Amino acid sequence: MFLTFYGAAREVTGSCTLVEVGDKRFLVDCGMFQGGHFNEVKNAEPFPFDPASLDAVFVTHAHLDHIGRLPLLVKQGFRGTIYATAPTIDLLELILEDAHAVMEYDHRKLGHPVLYEREDIAQVRGACRKVEYGTPVVIPAPDLSSPRKRGSRRGQAAVGISLLDSRLRGNDIKVVFHDVGHILGSAFIEIRANGKRVVFSGDIGNANAPIVRDTEPLPPELDALVCESTYGNRIHESGSLRQEIIEREVLAALRRGGVLMIPSFSLERTQELIYELNNLIDREHRLPVVPIFLDSPLAIGALKVYRQYHQYYDEEATRLFQGGDDLFQFPGLQLTATTEESKRINQVPAPKIIIAGAGMMNGGRIVHHALRYLSDPKSTLLIIGYQAAGTLGREILEGNSPVTVMGERVPVRCRVRAIGALSAHADQEKLLDWIGGGLATPKKVYLNHGEPPASEALAKRLTAELGIKATVVNHGLKVEV
Repeated sequence: MFLTFYGAAREVTGSCTLVEVGDKRFLVDCGMFQGGHFNEVKNAEPFPFDPASLDAVFVTHAHLDHIGRLPLLVKQGFRGTIYATAPTIDLLELILEDAHAVMEYDHRKLGHPVLYEREDIAQVRGACRKVEYGTPVVIPAPDLSSPRKRGSRRGQAAVGISLLDSRLRGNDIKVVFHDVGHILGSAFIEIRANGKRVVFSGDIGNANAPIVRDTEPLPPELDALVCESTYGNRIHESGSLRQEIIEREVLAALRRGGVLMIPSFSLERTQELIYELNNLIDREHRLPVVPIFLDSPLAIGALKVYRQYHQYYDEEATRLFQGGDDLFQFPGLQLTATTEESKRINQVPAPKIIIAGAGMMNGGRIVHHALRYLSDPKSTLLIIGYQAAGTLGREILEGNSPVTVMGERVPVRCRVRAIGALSAHADQEKLLDWIGGGLATPKKVYLNHGEPPASEALAKRLTAELGIKATVVNHGLKVEV
């Protein structure tokens, strides 16, 4: 089995790993690069492999940096099957439609290219097949004697079949999805082929995250683990203190009498924040009722998916749901789906709270609010997620002022706060516990999805404390398992 890393190598976005077993070729994720002009230019570059030669794509979850180039893949000839959990497939369609709308806007305003069309999104959706946690997808045995030549084309990709099929052979490729507790329907992916077992972590969920279930343990006897390292050098605030931290920050912002801006990723982060505010305002009455605007059409659409797939909730969210509690609605919350509704937020006097995408402030409605309120000393910007290098969020987090917002230079006079308890990613301790907490540690670990300081810090601890050979991958690195 050969693995080649074509994204998220010494950076956090653009997840894409090619897996080759004999004449079978498939991807784990096919994501978009994000964070600054240089990264975004890479999205338009040709794939370093022939999309028509791929049998399948296995998708860990629906964030754009893991799925964003799937329409490009089909546009350039991919005709295989895309495997993902049911919530991932529904969320995937929302994310891709939203990304296309953003590209069309940027094309009209700035002349940026539109990388794919709506027909390509429809083709992606048509190629998707639902996978349940723990139920193997099986690709018939590869021909190990004749690896497929680069650039060759197949008329039809391999199709997953049931383990009960009597025609299965011992050297078939088996792919199993496990709950990774990152967002609704997210998975780490286990691949067994040719006597080897490899796991791709995708993004690993934070400890004690609400709504989603805890990360499942690693399978035993792993020959290799490809693991994210976004927060490989960071320790989050305790997840058990999540509500206390949110309560403290919200009250401090409201006492200032200004606007609390929360840039939030439309999937998972927003739903978790709404869930926690529901508890603090409606169930425990620890926060006052003030106008709270969810100003993100994508996040509003995702709420419908979260309500639909309640069978994926953790024990506490399930108990509340079965008791008749709408987890995502409470006094003061207003959903502003249309542009006109979003503009009317400006007419509502402070104090008020605005939750808007994008989470890294590299687009979306949050930049309109930032343009208006960053210079207001009474207002607060609360950052609750990872900020990639080159994004407006990262600039502000690093203390830069003034910053450029929608072409204007804006001084940052508002209060800026950042908390890690709401992060959707595991911190260093959770990563170490997960990697070292199974029946046996993996023989090798390949670290991706991290900026070099984070990945290298985690690699050092893995080697020093667990005795694991850990490699921080480079773009284009090809390894044999």
